[in-house]
Amino acid sequence: MKVILHAFLILFGIGTLILFVFIGLFMAGFGGFDKDYSVTELKEHYEEKKTEIYDIKNYLNKIVPPGKSVNIEFDNNNTVGIFHVGVDSSFDINWAVKINSEKAGTLLQKLGWTTKTLKILKEKLDKANCIGVSSGEPCQINFQRSGMGRYSFNVFDKPIPDSLKPAYNDGCRYIMVNDRFVLEYGGGAIGSQCFYNLE
Repeated sequence: MKVILHAFLILFGIGTLILFVFIGLFMAGFGGFDKDYSVTELKEHYEEKKTEIYDIKNYLNKIVPPGKSVNIEFDNNNTVGIFHVGVDSSFDINWAVKINSEKAGTLLQKLGWTTKTLKILKEKLDKANCIGVSSGEPCQINFQRSGMGRYSFNVFDKPIPDSLKPAYNDGCRYIMVNDRFVLEYGGGAIGSQCFYNLE
């Protein structure tokens, strides 16, 4: 009987350990330990880094050729986690591209960019404490990630038309700060698609 009890306790202990390891990995992989930003924190960051945010937008508008678009997010100084390049209506979708790789060279060539262009863009994003940017109207500047979710700033050239204001101020995915600036939260493949903290 003692042998059976001893074996049961060992198996129970191993099972419990595996469960905690699984929960820890799940939480770490899907944002359980990442920071969730409140709407107030995002507004404060915008006010503090407004000049740097508009500098990113203006630089991107200057370097993206007509008829082309880019969605880029840096993982670090050596890797672009997201590097999607649009030419007319087709997109070349790429993940985890090393900056000094042949693939990066091909994408840069499509845009007429160099690695120096990427480095300047990365420096501008770092000054704004942001991680990525997408061209277009609005220009979307990616602030930070929380697990698979992402907090972004949508910066418009012109005031948002009245007909679009309800869509850009839905109290869930979008929070309109003013008629040229909108906060956005995208939850990624899983999780809430709405801001967690509306305060």
